[in-house]
Amino acid sequence: MANYLITGGAGFIGTNFCLYMVEKYQNDRFICYDALTYASNLKGIKLLKNNLNFKFIYGNICDKKKVEKVLEKEKIDVIINFAAETHVDRSLMDAKPFIKTNVEGTQILLDCAKKFNIKRFHQVSTDEVYGDLNLEDDSFVETSNLYPSNPYSASKAAADLLVLAYYRTYGLPCTISRCCNTYGPYQHQEKLIPMVIKKGLSNQQIPVYGTGKNIRDWIYVLDHCTAIDAIVRKGKPGEIYNVSGKCEYSNIEIIETILNQLKKPKDLIYYVNDRLGHDFRYSMDLNKISKELKWEAKTSLLDGLAKTIKWYQED
Repeated sequence: MANYLITGGAGFIGTNFCLYMVEKYQNDRFICYDALTYASNLKGIKLLKNNLNFKFIYGNICDKKKVEKVLEKEKIDVIINFAAETHVDRSLMDAKPFIKTNVEGTQILLDCAKKFNIKRFHQVSTDEVYGDLNLEDDSFVETSNLYPSNPYSASKAAADLLVLAYYRTYGLPCTISRCCNTYGPYQHQEKLIPMVIKKGLSNQQIPVYGTGKNIRDWIYVLDHCTAIDAIVRKGKPGEIYNVSGKCEYSNIEIIETILNQLKKPKDLIYYVNDRLGHDFRYSMDLNKISKELKWEAKTSLLDGLAKTIKWYQED
């Protein structure tokens, strides 16, 4: 039996991860620790409240005393850090919350993990730390240079480097996952796919940055959760693992696919000025996680979008 602290567990990916893990590992305990910011969603947490192996604790990762209290009282073995400010547009308007949570918060968690001899610290990161690619460029590998383009991705890159430093300097058993764009149930409507679904369902105009030809690699949230599970249980300390759905589509292709599934007209789309520092293309090589951990994504884009649309229709 192991005791897990899932920081940011009421956020989009954290909620799905809690739902997945609580059901799969009923002999382990999962403590969801979340500050309940605007992007949190308590609907998933409420579904888990009666499970004997689940507990919710309200708290901020920047509150060192509370984190230490939770680690000691709950006898935590594993920390998985989902807690983060994640929306690029918000980071362009005000970077301070991103530095506070993503950098300082990660540093506090690392200090606490070191103090309490945590058996595994896992940092949930992003492909955006690598910057972007051109169409002809090879996919990013785990050793690619970090070249973040905005305050959000810079803060996540800084957190990654802190994690690696704590592994090298203190021997803290850490792993990092860098995942592509994730979509699915419980995602806040500021992100592309839920925004398009919600606006499409209500026949509202859908804004598209620039030409809409910026390319992202997409993964359904359950596949992302299985990857993190595999890394935490089988990944080597000190290692980084790229996680990808190998599903590259332009933003406009994603939008049109959703509108097709909703049976809505494409004239809902309108174009707006491009975002500052807008990355063109993300793509990651999967050889490492595929060979070492025998992991691969299993959900196709069409199936994943259908499941996501159904959830938002019923939400």
